Amino acid sequence: MYKNVLLTGAFLLVLFTSCKQSNQDQTSDTIASSTDIPFLWENANLYFLLTDRFNNADQTNDLNFNRTLETAPMRGFQGGDIKGITEKIKEGYFNDLGINAIWFTPVVEQIHGGTDEGTGFTYAFHGYWTKDWTALDPNFGTMEDLAELVSIAHQHGIRIVMDAVINHTGPVTAQDKVWPNDWVRTSPKCEFNSYETAVPCALVENLPDILTESNENVELPKELIEKWKKEGRYELEMAELDAFFERTGYPRAPRFYIIKWLSDFVRDFGIDGFRADTVRHIEEEVWAEFKKECETAFADWKQQNTDQILDDNKFYMVGEVYGYNIISSGKSFDFGDVKVNYYDHGFDSMINFEFKKSANENYESLFSTYSEVLNNEASGFQVLNYLTSHDDGSPFDKERNKPYETATKLLLSAGSVQVYYGDESARGLIIEGTQGDATLRSFMNWEEIETNPETQAILNHWQKLGTFRRNHPSIGAGQHLMISESPYVFERTYTSETFKDAVVIGLNLKKGAKTISVAKIFEEGATLNDAYSNTTAIVKNGSVDLDTPFTIVLLENL
Repeated sequence: MYKNVLLTGAFLLVLFTSCKQSNQDQTSDTIASSTDIPFLWENANLYFLLTDRFNNADQTNDLNFNRTLETAPMRGFQGGDIKGITEKIKEGYFNDLGINAIWFTPVVEQIHGGTDEGTGFTYAFHGYWTKDWTALDPNFGTMEDLAELVSIAHQHGIRIVMDAVINHTGPVTAQDKVWPNDWVRTSPKCEFNSYETAVPCALVENLPDILTESNENVELPKELIEKWKKEGRYELEMAELDAFFERTGYPRAPRFYIIKWLSDFVRDFGIDGFRADTVRHIEEEVWAEFKKECETAFADWKQQNTDQILDDNKFYMVGEVYGYNIISSGKSFDFGDVKVNYYDHGFDSMINFEFKKSANENYESLFSTYSEVLNNEASGFQVLNYLTSHDDGSPFDKERNKPYETATKLLLSAGSVQVYYGDESARGLIIEGTQGDATLRSFMNWEEIETNPETQAILNHWQKLGTFRRNHPSIGAGQHLMISESPYVFERTYTSETFKDAVVIGLNLKKGAKTISVAKIFEEGATLNDAYSNTTAIVKNGSVDLDTPFTIVLLENL
């Protein structure tokens, strides 16, 4: 699909390759220590951001499609773009945070108009109101921008996870017609009390729901054909669709068009994973079909780009089943009358909506429970933990009174973690005049990071813990064992066929001189590094003596 775009950007891609070594040299101080450490999705430090609200690196694309009407507070485009993400990768911002995967909100072309969704007039700045799955919205950037983002991210050891929306199109507006009846339904509205009232239904009013259950051949919408012809890519798009359906044997049903269009991003750019939106509102078999095509596309990309492969990991897919308390409920989601195990239908991991509740427990209860559930060889599974997000109105610390505790509990727990943009800088989550989830979506507080000493101290704490977590797979994927209750000290160990990792961590310690038992984790006479204070100590009689101004100790073997 994007070959015409990538050919025009061939010079850029060649330039990225030629600059690869120099970029790695520039960031070697940041990432060299982790070059031999295996990347595990079970231990991923994933940074989630709203593309429009993170960083505006290209002000020339801030206004498109005459989106000039006044919106409700925080419900219009504010200028963030793909180039803005790339700029921060180049600056080393993510490497300094220990981030090794970035998930950003959808960047495909959005509806051109806006709508009042009950909380005031809104444009599709958030990216979840698709108009054309085969194009990028110019407010976010170009295909060349996306190619650069993925290339630069990979050079910095960072995976890219895009957001996949298959469930619905964007709302109907004066500028955006409803898709044809053989593509979408507009009723009944979902009621969420059974499988039938949660899947073959419309999520909300005026959000046309794709007929994902249909196997009937359908024609492309006339408006989409006309759009492609105006853009000079109709013949190419049709030829690629013909080739896709001939190769797969799928019917030309709505879901397979979208699966083709989204998997093209994998095949053409080498993105490493998808975060799947509104998972429980689509038949589970569809996700298995989607994963299959993404895996094929990822293998094709690797075959064509052997010099850009990061590792042997397969394509990653994490799903959003809104409100799912997976730790206490188990791997199967209960619709009330039907239980569905999404891990059996293509998903490697699921977003854990329970973690914000779990974080109210004490450290040992939280850490031991999550390690036992997730890292059990017989029945373990992956989750993506988070404490704040873009549409969760009840985060762990909405007032941002506990940014240090938030970091410590999130980054030192078993499972992979989602750092929501601004968690690391205590970006405000209560914005005066906003309604609904808009209050969670303010622009990134870069000025506070640059000028406010308190913000800088909070960021430094997140950076230390994030880097330690990235460098030690035992944190998220290893076994947890408490060494002592008071002072609170514990170990994490991870062993695979080719790699072993062990750390000892102390929390809520006294400032100044302290003795930390390292039990049998580290050999007598070994020199250890405390990654939090950047000081060393030698193991004597099964312990190390440290004198630091901090209440945290992160011990690793040198």
